[in-house]
Amino acid sequence: METRIIGIDLAVKAVHKAIVLDQASNRFVSQVLKFHTDPAQIERVLERARAGSSDDVRLTAVLEATGMAWYSVGVYLEQRGVEVYRVNGQQVADLRRIYKRHAKSDRIDARVLARLPLLCPERLHHCFFPSGLQMTLQRACREVFRLTGQITASKNRLLATDQFAWLGLADILPPYEAAAFWIREHWYDPWRVYEAGEAAIAQAWSEVAPQQPADTTWVGALIRQAERVIALYTDPDRIDYPHLQTSLQREQARIRDAQTQLHQLRLKTVRPIYRQLHPQGYLESLRGVGQDSAAVYIAFIGDILRFPSLRDFRGWSGLIPFSRQSGDAQAQGLRITKAGPNLIKATAVLNAQVARLWDPQIAAVYYTQMMERGKHHLQALCACATHLLDRVYVVLREDRPYELRDVDGTPVDKSTARSICQERYTVPDEVRRRNNHRVRKARAERRLERRHNRRRNQ
Repeated sequence: METRIIGIDLAVKAVHKAIVLDQASNRFVSQVLKFHTDPAQIERVLERARAGSSDDVRLTAVLEATGMAWYSVGVYLEQRGVEVYRVNGQQVADLRRIYKRHAKSDRIDARVLARLPLLCPERLHHCFFPSGLQMTLQRACREVFRLTGQITASKNRLLATDQFAWLGLADILPPYEAAAFWIREHWYDPWRVYEAGEAAIAQAWSEVAPQQPADTTWVGALIRQAERVIALYTDPDRIDYPHLQTSLQREQARIRDAQTQLHQLRLKTVRPIYRQLHPQGYLESLRGVGQDSAAVYIAFIGDILRFPSLRDFRGWSGLIPFSRQSGDAQAQGLRITKAGPNLIKATAVLNAQVARLWDPQIAAVYYTQMMERGKHHLQALCACATHLLDRVYVVLREDRPYELRDVDGTPVDKSTARSICQERYTVPDEVRRRNNHRVRKARAERRLERRHNRRRNQ
């Protein structure tokens, strides 16, 4: 059967460009075609691709992942019987350097995209178009991630303000509980706090505290901290506390609003759609994976059968290191590729933090990375996240719940698994201190300084 390949360089706002390649002759059979995301214009591209060919010609389209333009164009092409492939922009850039080393244009990119199925067909994968529910779940999961980030950023601003305006309140009160929020709302001026005195503030808090009887043991420490702040700044006009308090009121209101939105989003959108797409809930049998994390996996993985092997799934996730081998040399300790959705990687790392405490096999991976290979906590956690994603793949592929097992494969219950992790795979604190990022950086700086001194003394 005759096959023609349409290489399409997509644009977000500008016009798209396409070119048609005949697979048998490896020659372009059209000029560069320009079109917008419009059914009539896309049809003209398909007509030009079929021109001069047999009636049963097979059309293949290769698109670059550009914004969401790939979805609109790709869906229409697939509905017209075209085999659609989507490739990473980095693949196109790498091949373009060979095709035209000193030039870059949309026309060149279209030609490169059309050549890809001939040069490396094993690196192409059919474009996956998520369903409407899956796209809704993806958007909701991304919104959860953004709201969580906003809350974290606002909390960090509160801590930073407390540090310079009050020399730190965290030693007096938990910074994100009701009492600390109340202080920032009503009693942030240390001069006013000192003048009011311990009894007045304790009485005011007792009247509004959410839990009765109110705990006022912290009020004395607050008064003493106000004294230290006054002794340091001496002048009440040094920091405009009334306006600073107003600013913190707005910041805390943003936190409360974001937390309310986050709760509603999880309760009314993320979890209902997740249960609809994955009613079995098998992913939640993995230690460390709850409803919200499972929803992220279901939203972005979609049809697990689109990954023919675990190797393909690992490559898509991006939690695997680069490899570099030449002759008998094999580079070690290379950084991870970071391909795939960022939310998948972030979720897997967070889940792995819990899984290493409850799953003996993942705990053994963490222990080996820390004790034998000298990795710091985050490096070891990324290795655990890779193994956790392997389990996600198997659970979805085989459509069955995960079963906790010891390192020798013996099934164990939850309490036994936890005991094994504590008894065999607890990393000593001195190893953590020896391997942490700051210590490793200091060792590298000392090695660099010794090398410099040796060269200077030669």
